[in-house]
Amino acid sequence: MQANNADFKNTAISGNRIWLLGLLTGLLPMLTMHLSWLAASIQGHLEWCNPYWLHCHSVSSTGRYGLGYFIFKGGMIPALVLLSWYWWLNQQWLNRLSNHHSQKLCVLGLIASPALLIYTLSLGHVGDTFYLLRRAGVVIYLGLTFIAQLLLSAALARHITQGKVLLRLSFATLAIALFSLLLDALPAVDYKSMEDAFEWLLILLLNLHVLIVAWLWKIHNLRFVLK
Repeated sequence: MQANNADFKNTAISGNRIWLLGLLTGLLPMLTMHLSWLAASIQGHLEWCNPYWLHCHSVSSTGRYGLGYFIFKGGMIPALVLLSWYWWLNQQWLNRLSNHHSQKLCVLGLIASPALLIYTLSLGHVGDTFYLLRRAGVVIYLGLTFIAQLLLSAALARHITQGKVLLRLSFATLAIALFSLLLDALPAVDYKSMEDAFEWLLILLLNLHVLIVAWLWKIHNLRFVLK
Protein backbone atom coordinates (compact mmCIF):
# COMPACT_ATOMS: atom_id res chain seq x y z
CA MET A 1 0.00 0.00 0.00
CA GLN A 2 1.58 3.25 -1.05
CA ALA A 3 1.02 6.97 -1.33
CA ASN A 4 1.11 8.18 -4.91
CA ASN A 5 3.12 11.35 -4.19
CA ALA A 6 6.70 12.63 -4.13
CA ASP A 7 7.67 10.43 -1.21
CA PHE A 8 6.11 7.15 -2.34
CA LYS A 9 5.94 6.30 -6.00
CA ASN A 10 4.95 2.97 -7.47
CA THR A 11 2.40 1.43 -9.74
CA ALA A 12 -0.79 0.27 -8.06
CA ILE A 13 -2.83 -2.46 -9.67
CA SER A 14 -5.92 -2.10 -7.51
CA GLY A 15 -6.82 1.54 -8.04
CA ASN A 16 -7.01 4.24 -5.40
CA ARG A 17 -10.15 3.21 -3.56
CA ILE A 18 -8.54 1.13 -0.83
CA TRP A 19 -9.70 3.81 1.61
CA LEU A 20 -13.23 2.48 1.15
CA LEU A 21 -12.15 -0.69 2.93
CA GLY A 22 -11.05 1.44 5.88
CA LEU A 23 -14.33 3.31 5.77
CA LEU A 24 -16.29 0.05 5.86
CA THR A 25 -14.09 -1.28 8.67
CA GLY A 26 -15.07 1.68 10.83
CA LEU A 27 -18.73 1.92 9.85
CA LEU A 28 -19.80 -1.73 9.82
CA PRO A 29 -19.41 -2.41 13.58
CA MET A 30 -21.21 0.80 14.51
CA LEU A 31 -24.00 0.19 12.00
CA THR A 32 -24.36 -3.39 13.29
CA MET A 33 -24.55 -2.30 16.93
CA HIS A 34 -27.13 0.40 16.32
CA LEU A 35 -29.28 -1.76 14.04
CA SER A 36 -29.22 -4.55 16.63
CA TRP A 37 -30.23 -2.08 19.34
CA LEU A 38 -33.02 -0.73 17.13
CA ALA A 39 -34.33 -4.21 16.25
CA ALA A 40 -34.26 -5.39 19.88
CA SER A 41 -36.07 -2.23 20.99
CA ILE A 42 -38.72 -2.40 18.27
CA GLN A 43 -39.42 -6.04 19.07
CA GLY A 44 -39.80 -5.20 22.75
CA HIS A 45 -36.79 -7.16 23.99
CA LEU A 46 -35.21 -3.93 25.27
CA GLU A 47 -36.76 -0.80 26.68
CA TRP A 48 -36.33 2.34 24.62
CA CYS A 49 -33.48 4.51 25.90
CA ASN A 50 -30.41 6.41 24.74
CA PRO A 51 -27.47 3.95 24.82
CA TYR A 52 -25.06 6.87 25.25
CA TRP A 53 -26.81 8.00 28.44
CA LEU A 54 -27.57 6.65 31.90
CA HIS A 55 -29.61 3.55 32.77
CA CYS A 56 -29.61 2.02 29.29
CA HIS A 57 -28.37 -1.21 27.74
CA SER A 58 -24.98 -2.76 27.09
CA VAL A 59 -23.73 -3.43 23.59
CA SER A 60 -23.98 -7.15 24.32
CA SER A 61 -27.68 -6.96 25.19
CA THR A 62 -28.53 -5.67 21.70
CA GLY A 63 -27.36 -8.93 20.11
CA ARG A 64 -28.99 -11.44 22.44
CA TYR A 65 -32.63 -11.40 21.40
CA GLY A 66 -34.81 -11.79 18.34
CA LEU A 67 -33.73 -10.18 15.10
CA GLY A 68 -30.92 -8.34 16.85
CA TYR A 69 -29.22 -11.69 17.50
CA PHE A 70 -28.90 -12.35 13.76
CA ILE A 71 -28.06 -8.76 12.83
CA PHE A 72 -25.24 -8.65 15.36
CA LYS A 73 -23.62 -11.88 14.20
CA GLY A 74 -24.25 -11.13 10.54
CA GLY A 75 -22.51 -7.77 10.83
CA MET A 76 -19.70 -8.52 13.27
CA ILE A 77 -18.35 -11.64 11.57
CA PRO A 78 -17.49 -9.82 8.31
CA ALA A 79 -16.30 -6.85 10.43
CA LEU A 80 -13.60 -8.98 12.07
CA VAL A 81 -12.40 -10.14 8.65
CA LEU A 82 -12.14 -6.50 7.57
CA LEU A 83 -10.32 -5.73 10.81
CA SER A 84 -7.58 -8.23 9.99
CA TRP A 85 -7.09 -6.73 6.55
CA TYR A 86 -7.20 -3.21 7.99
CA TRP A 87 -4.30 -3.82 10.38
CA TRP A 88 -2.30 -5.66 7.76
CA LEU A 89 -2.63 -2.71 5.37
CA ASN A 90 -1.66 -0.23 8.08
CA GLN A 91 1.41 -2.32 8.85
CA GLN A 92 2.49 -2.16 5.20
CA TRP A 93 2.03 1.62 5.27
CA LEU A 94 4.16 2.03 8.39
CA ASN A 95 6.83 -0.25 6.97
CA ARG A 96 7.02 1.99 3.90
CA LEU A 97 7.12 5.16 5.97
CA SER A 98 9.86 3.99 8.33
CA ASN A 99 11.77 1.71 5.95
CA HIS A 100 11.55 -1.03 8.58
CA HIS A 101 9.99 -4.46 8.48
CA SER A 102 7.66 -5.00 11.41
CA GLN A 103 4.56 -7.10 12.02
CA LYS A 104 3.38 -5.68 15.35
CA LEU A 105 0.08 -4.35 14.02
CA CYS A 106 -0.55 -7.57 12.10
CA VAL A 107 -0.03 -9.67 15.23
CA LEU A 108 -2.29 -7.44 17.33
CA GLY A 109 -4.95 -7.47 14.62
CA LEU A 110 -4.78 -11.24 14.17
CA ILE A 111 -5.34 -11.73 17.89
CA ALA A 112 -8.03 -9.07 18.25
CA SER A 113 -10.09 -10.45 15.37
CA PRO A 114 -10.53 -14.00 16.78
CA ALA A 115 -11.26 -12.44 20.18
CA LEU A 116 -14.09 -10.48 18.57
CA LEU A 117 -15.27 -13.70 16.89
CA ILE A 118 -15.36 -15.54 20.24
CA TYR A 119 -17.33 -12.69 21.78
CA THR A 120 -19.76 -12.56 18.87
CA LEU A 121 -20.43 -16.30 18.68
CA SER A 122 -20.94 -16.67 22.44
CA LEU A 123 -23.40 -13.78 22.58
CA GLY A 124 -26.97 -14.87 23.26
CA HIS A 125 -25.98 -18.12 24.98
CA VAL A 126 -26.35 -18.66 28.71
CA GLY A 127 -23.98 -20.28 31.17
CA ASP A 128 -20.77 -19.44 33.02
CA THR A 129 -18.59 -20.71 30.19
CA PHE A 130 -20.23 -18.44 27.61
CA TYR A 131 -20.05 -15.53 30.04
CA LEU A 132 -16.30 -16.03 30.49
CA LEU A 133 -15.84 -16.34 26.73
CA ARG A 134 -17.73 -13.09 26.18
CA ARG A 135 -15.76 -11.22 28.83
CA ALA A 136 -12.41 -12.52 27.64
CA GLY A 137 -13.26 -11.85 24.01
CA VAL A 138 -14.40 -8.26 24.48
CA VAL A 139 -11.56 -7.35 26.87
CA ILE A 140 -8.90 -8.78 24.54
CA TYR A 141 -10.49 -7.18 21.47
CA LEU A 142 -10.86 -3.71 22.99
CA GLY A 143 -7.49 -3.78 24.73
CA LEU A 144 -5.46 -4.94 21.74
CA THR A 145 -7.35 -2.65 19.36
CA PHE A 146 -6.51 0.35 21.54
CA ILE A 147 -2.85 -0.67 21.78
CA ALA A 148 -2.67 -1.09 18.01
CA GLN A 149 -4.31 2.31 17.48
CA LEU A 150 -1.90 3.95 19.91
CA LEU A 151 1.10 2.41 18.14
CA LEU A 152 -0.24 3.47 14.76
CA SER A 153 -1.00 6.99 15.97
CA ALA A 154 2.45 7.46 17.50
CA ALA A 155 4.17 6.17 14.36
CA LEU A 156 2.13 8.32 11.98
CA ALA A 157 2.64 11.41 14.17
CA ARG A 158 6.37 11.12 13.44
CA HIS A 159 5.85 11.10 9.68
CA ILE A 160 2.70 13.04 8.76
CA THR A 161 1.03 16.05 10.33
CA GLN A 162 -2.41 14.45 10.52
CA GLY A 163 -0.99 11.67 12.67
CA LYS A 164 -1.08 14.06 15.63
CA VAL A 165 -4.87 14.14 15.37
CA LEU A 166 -4.96 10.38 15.80
CA LEU A 167 -2.58 10.55 18.74
CA ARG A 168 -4.75 13.14 20.51
CA LEU A 169 -7.81 10.97 19.89
CA SER A 170 -6.03 7.95 21.39
CA PHE A 171 -5.07 9.94 24.48
CA ALA A 172 -8.65 11.18 24.82
CA THR A 173 -9.93 7.60 24.60
CA LEU A 174 -7.46 6.51 27.26
CA ALA A 175 -8.45 9.43 29.50
CA ILE A 176 -12.13 8.53 29.27
CA ALA A 177 -11.39 4.86 30.01
CA LEU A 178 -9.32 5.80 33.08
CA PHE A 179 -12.01 8.23 34.21
CA SER A 180 -14.60 5.45 34.02
CA LEU A 181 -12.37 3.22 36.15
CA LEU A 182 -12.01 6.04 38.68
CA LEU A 183 -15.78 6.42 38.89
CA ASP A 184 -16.13 2.68 39.36
CA ALA A 185 -13.76 2.85 42.33
CA LEU A 186 -15.74 5.59 44.08
CA PRO A 187 -18.35 4.06 46.43
CA ALA A 188 -20.50 7.19 46.34
CA VAL A 189 -20.98 6.93 42.57
CA ASP A 190 -23.68 4.76 41.01
CA TYR A 191 -21.34 3.46 38.34
CA LYS A 192 -23.70 0.70 37.23
CA SER A 193 -26.05 3.33 35.83
CA MET A 194 -23.34 4.74 33.53
CA GLU A 195 -21.15 1.73 32.79
CA ASP A 196 -22.96 0.83 29.57
CA ALA A 197 -22.83 4.43 28.30
CA PHE A 198 -19.04 4.45 28.73
CA GLU A 199 -18.88 1.18 26.79
CA TRP A 200 -20.80 2.64 23.86
CA LEU A 201 -18.72 5.83 23.94
CA LEU A 202 -15.37 4.02 23.99
CA ILE A 203 -16.37 1.76 21.10
CA LEU A 204 -17.52 4.84 19.19
CA LEU A 205 -14.12 6.49 19.72
CA LEU A 206 -12.24 3.38 18.62
CA ASN A 207 -14.22 3.26 15.40
CA LEU A 208 -13.81 7.01 14.90
CA HIS A 209 -10.07 6.37 14.92
CA VAL A 210 -10.55 3.85 12.09
CA LEU A 211 -12.59 6.37 10.09
CA ILE A 212 -9.89 9.04 10.45
CA VAL A 213 -7.27 6.55 9.26
CA ALA A 214 -9.47 5.79 6.24
CA TRP A 215 -9.57 9.53 5.55
CA LEU A 216 -5.75 9.61 5.73
CA TRP A 217 -5.60 6.73 3.25
CA LYS A 218 -7.73 8.81 0.91
CA ILE A 219 -5.91 12.15 1.16
CA HIS A 220 -2.53 10.43 0.82
CA ASN A 221 -3.84 8.40 -2.11
CA LEU A 222 -2.72 5.13 -0.59
CA ARG A 223 -2.75 2.16 -2.91
CA PHE A 224 -2.40 -1.56 -2.39
CA VAL A 225 0.36 -3.02 -4.52
CA LEU A 226 0.70 -6.74 -5.22
CA LYS A 227 4.18 -7.85 -6.17
